Amino acid sequence: MEGVEIDSGEKAIIILQSLICYLREKNMFSRADIEELKARVDARISAAETMPCDLAAATAAAREMENLEKYCGKHYGGKHRRSN
Repeated sequence: MEGVEIDSGEKAIIILQSLICYLREKNMFSRADIEELKARVDARISAAETMPCDLAAATAAAREMENLEKYCGKHYGGKHRRSN
């Protein structure tokens, strides 16, 4: 594994995904919390024009969050966020 260059963004994604799964596994982070986080990431897409973030990066992050939400939902289950 030495000599292999790994993007710091990829490392950060792996660490954050692992952290979210760990918190969910320990019941410190509910499925509703994950859905709320996904909604906030999705909101960054519409705010990408006014906030200092790239639209492509915001879209990719939203896709990653959707995949993580699906994984956690299948693996850990739990209650969904209530719709008001």
